[in-house]
Amino acid sequence: MAGAAPRPSSSNLQGALWMLLSALTFSAMTTLIKFLGDDYPAALQTFYRQAAGMVVLLPLIIRHRSAAFATTRPGIMIFRSLTGTVGMILSFYAFQEMPLADANALSFTRTLWLVPLAAIVVKESVGALRIGAAVVGFAGVLLMVRPGAGGEFAVGLPALAMLAASLLFAFTVTGMKVLTRDHSTTVILVWSAVLGLVLAIPGAVLTWRWPEPMDLALLCAMGAIATANQACYIKGMQLGDAAAMAPIDYTRLVFAAAIGFLMFNEIPTVWTLAGAAVVVASTLFITLREQQLARSARLSAEPEGER
Repeated sequence: MAGAAPRPSSSNLQGALWMLLSALTFSAMTTLIKFLGDDYPAALQTFYRQAAGMVVLLPLIIRHRSAAFATTRPGIMIFRSLTGTVGMILSFYAFQEMPLADANALSFTRTLWLVPLAAIVVKESVGALRIGAAVVGFAGVLLMVRPGAGGEFAVGLPALAMLAASLLFAFTVTGMKVLTRDHSTTVILVWSAVLGLVLAIPGAVLTWRWPEPMDLALLCAMGAIATANQACYIKGMQLGDAAAMAPIDYTRLVFAAAIGFLMFNEIPTVWTLAGAAVVVASTLFITLREQQLARSARLSAEPEGER
């Protein structure tokens, strides 16, 4: 047979619906982050996000007990949780301070950061095409952050925070690739939830304020929606082909622009639109290229008689 069989169209359709739901829940989460941002700093919001994830996974932890924490790589687990928590704080800060469309566009640079990290950390072979796509993608970032009031180069702290968050999230994805070689998804999720909550406590203590009842409800909703968003994304990727699912994730750029305009009077600039188009094209190319290489590798590994 000629490589791995493509997913049935029904599976891709189901995956697409889950990915669309993922984009909607992500947009709802970032809307609440921005709405609550005037009164609740990013570090405190991160604590509520991690607490919600812990509540969702608590039954799983109780059921599996010590088996849920069984690991031979505690160092990587700790590093991954640390980078993920810090990245979450930085991204929440960016969503609070930047127009939603701008912050969403910059968040997609995680895929660009994965290219050098794959070569350095995981020792993957990275070809000229993927390197070139990453370089073009970062050029798109420059388009978004370049113009100041007089057209000069001016990068604000929120944009730098989102770029740093994307780099840290790329580390968590790279760590996931290493851990999945000998760890179950359950163990990885449990370590991430428990350590994430513990690591979020110092920032919450430093920025603590008692929330009003309605604000508490919104903070809890934000955390629950964030957990649902993660579940929808994983489900979509499980059901559908990665190359078919990736473009649907970019619909959150459209949702972000619409919500930003309707709720926060934000109008994306021509620089944001142009830069976002370049970043999306580059990350989409990298995704398609990686799937093509994976299929070629599977084909070459099959015995001649099975092709």
